[in-house]
Amino acid sequence: MSSSSVRAALLRALLATTLLSAMACTPLQVLTHSVSQNEARVPTGPYEIDQDHSSITFDIDHFKYSRFTMRFGRKHGQLDWHDGGLDHSTASITIDAASIDTNVPLLDKMVKSASMLDVERYPEIRFASTRFERTGESHGTLTGDLTIRGVTQPVTLDVTFNGFAPDPLTKKDTLGFSAEGRFSRAKFGLSTWYPAVGDDIHVRIQAEFVKTPAGA
Repeated sequence: MSSSSVRAALLRALLATTLLSAMACTPLQVLTHSVSQNEARVPTGPYEIDQDHSSITFDIDHFKYSRFTMRFGRKHGQLDWHDGGLDHSTASITIDAASIDTNVPLLDKMVKSASMLDVERYPEIRFASTRFERTGESHGTLTGDLTIRGVTQPVTLDVTFNGFAPDPLTKKDTLGFSAEGRFSRAKFGLSTWYPAVGDDIHVRIQAEFVKTPAGA
């Protein structure tokens, strides 16, 4: 056997050993974890958004070529879960407008400038729910007040309750949601670069909320 073949065989053996070790260290409860969409099982009370496992993205038409996507890195929010589940619960989210990331540093500066979000004068983007209408067992439309650059307009999101369970690692009660909707940026005074950049903004949210400890 040549020296190169020996090295290749040793590398394969090393990779196999590493994989087996990783599998042996993986908690079984993570592999078998499941969640429930039974809203009656969810403990009532306040829940805080998990920043590490939540994402908020906007996408918008770019010269008719594609939907250009940007995301916000910093946000906080609260879900107040009441008896009756989605129909009687409320949520609010605040986004740090300066945390927008287009993956293009120069564009980040342009979007944050006074010609667009004007983050120095309006550092926050806020959403506060006002009404929920059920459309399915774990689905519905959530209407709320969206505030961008000091202007507030109603926006409706299609929401799916993904499920509830204690987190297998932290042991904390955790809820998961998916949501998406659309709004006109012109209604918030954000008409810069139109029509090269479209007016219709598509927002997507993936959010996990963690039960706030008693007394916090």
